[in-house]
Amino acid sequence: MSERKNRGAISAGQWRRLIWPVLFASIAFAILVSLGIWQMQRLHWKEDLLAKIDSRVHAAPVTLPPPAQWAAMSDEEYEYTRYQLTGTFEHRWEALIFRPIGGTDRQPGYQVLTPMRVSGTDGYVLVNRGFVPEALKATSSRAAGQIDGEVRITGLLRAPELRSAFTPADEPSKGLWYTRDPLAIARHFGIEGVAGFSIDADEAPNPGGWPKGGTTVIAIKNDHLSYAATWFGLAATLLAVFSLFVWRHLRSC
Repeated sequence: MSERKNRGAISAGQWRRLIWPVLFASIAFAILVSLGIWQMQRLHWKEDLLAKIDSRVHAAPVTLPPPAQWAAMSDEEYEYTRYQLTGTFEHRWEALIFRPIGGTDRQPGYQVLTPMRVSGTDGYVLVNRGFVPEALKATSSRAAGQIDGEVRITGLLRAPELRSAFTPADEPSKGLWYTRDPLAIARHFGIEGVAGFSIDADEAPNPGGWPKGGTTVIAIKNDHLSYAATWFGLAATLLAVFSLFVWRHLRSC
C-alpha cells in the first residue's frame, strides 16, 4: 500500500526540475499578454483618431491660422481638418509628386504641388492642386490651369509623407519628387516661411480641367484587433503546450 502511494507522489526533485521551465514560460506568457493588451489600447486610440478624422473631413471649412501658429499645429490634432485660405500661386516653384496610380482612371501621373503665398502674410503653404496624367506633366500642356492673381481654395491639411527603404530618390532638378515633403521642396527652391504641412485642394474645377483636385485618399490601417488576437492566441497556445509538457513530465517520473 505504501509503495503505491510513493509511486503516485511527486517528489521535491521533480518539482525543482520544473522551476526554470516554469519561470521562462511565465515570463513569455506575461510578455505575450502584455503585447495583446497594448494592441487593444492602440485599437481604442486608433478608433478615436478615425472618428476625429471623419468629423474633420465632413466639417465646414475654417480659416487657416496665421503663419506664427503653423509650427504648433501637430499632425494628430490637425491633419484632415478642412481649411480655407486665400493667396497667390507661385507656379515657378511647382513640384510634381509621382504617383503610380492616380486620378479616376487609376493611371500613372503626378500630384501638382504649388506654393501659395497666403494673402496678407509672408508665409507659404504648398497646395496639392490635384492630379495630372503623364501626358500632362509639362505645364505648357495645361497652361489654362496656371491661375494668376489671388485665389481662394478649400482643402484638407496633410502631414508630410514619410520615406521608406523602397522610395526612389527625388529628382529636384527635374521638379520630380516621390514623397510629399513641403520643407524639402521649400529648401530646394529656397523658399522661406513655408508651412511644414500641405493642403489637398478639394474637387473645385481648375480652368482647362487640370489639375483635378479632390485626390485625397483616406486609407488609415486599423489592424490592431487582429494583432491583439494574434498575441492573445500565442499566449493561449503557450499555456496549453506548457501545461501538456508539465503533465507529461510528471507522468514520466
